[in-house]
Amino acid sequence: MRWLRVLGGAAVLAVVVWRVGPQPFADAIRSAGPLALVAAVAITAVTTVACAWRWRALARRLGTEVPLREAVAAYYRSQFLNATLPGGVVGDVHRAVRHGAVPVVADRGTGQLVQVVAAGAVLLLGPAPGASALLAAVVAVALARWPAVVATSLVAAAGHVVVFLVAADAAGTSASLADLLPLALLVMLAAAIPLNVAGWGPREGVAAWAFAAAGLGAAQGTTVAVLYGVLALVATLPGAVLLTRGAARG
Repeated sequence: MRWLRVLGGAAVLAVVVWRVGPQPFADAIRSAGPLALVAAVAITAVTTVACAWRWRALARRLGTEVPLREAVAAYYRSQFLNATLPGGVVGDVHRAVRHGAVPVVADRGTGQLVQVVAAGAVLLLGPAPGASALLAAVVAVALARWPAVVATSLVAAAGHVVVFLVAADAAGTSASLADLLPLALLVMLAAAIPLNVAGWGPREGVAAWAFAAAGLGAAQGTTVAVLYGVLALVATLPGAVLLTRGAARG
């Protein structure tokens, strides 16, 4: 199944390259300027701490104690492995081996569930009358029941969206924030699909389709998604440093 998921992601990526050509990929690399890279690293640091806090809270409820500092380091290692190895879940397996499978599964599942519900609510409700109030009420109820888990998940999801918006700005996208936000939410939902090559595949495919549907062009969508992938990879490099240190100590 793991290799089927990888092959599926590779197939999606191949179709994107076939439709838009290699130029958007080259444009994405050229657009990865220092400001965008620094912003991605800083934002990812916040989202990593948020995710580590969520994992720690869930693990504690399940009877496993993970110190916050250790959780942050483990999450950085996990993100780097997910961003560099096929399948996009090797890092989570690494965490599970070291700290137990059940808390890691609960952490990943909870984070994806909150992301899907929040993004779905925004996309479905849109500018409908009273939508903001309804969404705020739903969030308030969720926070009252699972405050730490929901709050940290929302911070993490928002951080990923902001990095995508940074990529869109660096790539020279002319659309307004109001137009880009639903596109970013769609692409982030696609990025969570377990059918990818280290995160690549559905993200670029949905970005190309969504940007084309919005009149911004499939090539521009591909450029933004690829640049997001580059920024996300660079932002996980602290995990590589931690893995190297751990290997040296071992």
